[in-house]
Amino acid sequence: MSEAETYEKTPRSTVNRLKQRAVYDHDTIHNIINAAPVAHVSFNPTSLDDDPFPTILPMLASAASFTAPGAEETSPVAIYLHGYVSSRFMRLPTTKEDDGLPGTPVCVAATLFDGVVLSLTPFNHSCNYRSAVIHGWANLVTDPEEKLYALKLITNNLVPDRWDNARVPPTEAEMKSTSVLRVDIASASAKIRAYAPGNDKADLDDDKIRQRVWTGVVPSAQIYGEPIPGPDNLVKTLPKYIGNWVKDGNRSREDYTRHVASLPGPKKS
Repeated sequence: MSEAETYEKTPRSTVNRLKQRAVYDHDTIHNIINAAPVAHVSFNPTSLDDDPFPTILPMLASAASFTAPGAEETSPVAIYLHGYVSSRFMRLPTTKEDDGLPGTPVCVAATLFDGVVLSLTPFNHSCNYRSAVIHGWANLVTDPEEKLYALKLITNNLVPDRWDNARVPPTEAEMKSTSVLRVDIASASAKIRAYAPGNDKADLDDDKIRQRVWTGVVPSAQIYGEPIPGPDNLVKTLPKYIGNWVKDGNRSREDYTRHVASLPGPKKS
């Protein structure tokens, strides 16, 4: 997918505050979704008369494109979610079929927290982060090939190569008890801060303040610990695909947060 491909700005998706942090290209948004350990998915109740409050759920989410064998065109990237077949969220697309909409309207949000930014004044404190917000239409995946593709995708997005190194294929009972939703993206945007603290010129001109107040970035990265064998484990040696994933992932995330901590940001007046 070309880096030039971007999501169209809409009143819903356009970033108005700190526009210089806004990003709309496909790759950045999809990568944030795939890198975040948890996404938050929000949806409206079936009936506002019964329950006026929206619901938000923490879920695993993966962005990818499934193209059926023999298809002439590649399908657009969508967000895949999974859950228990009889859960309220998984049943929503079937309960709202008569609404005349292309699916159940949902919002998927994901954030990567990269550091605490400490400036001279608390009003310029911030955080380094990468966040994405996607609005789209959720529909139940009924095609067996696409469903299996999505479950393998979600598994390997959590731990690369895990699917083929686990007990597969899934049983009929496992497949029947699990539903997959595909969220077709209607609009999307990302917002990123990735640089050193910013300070007001008046504060920078005051050496007494600068000599008293420490400024900088405290990097923050998700670090996975040493894998601990479970009570039913009979494999004596930790598989390389797990060990390498932990080691390489930890190093990559730490390197990124330390790198951006020293990058110059936009000038403050």
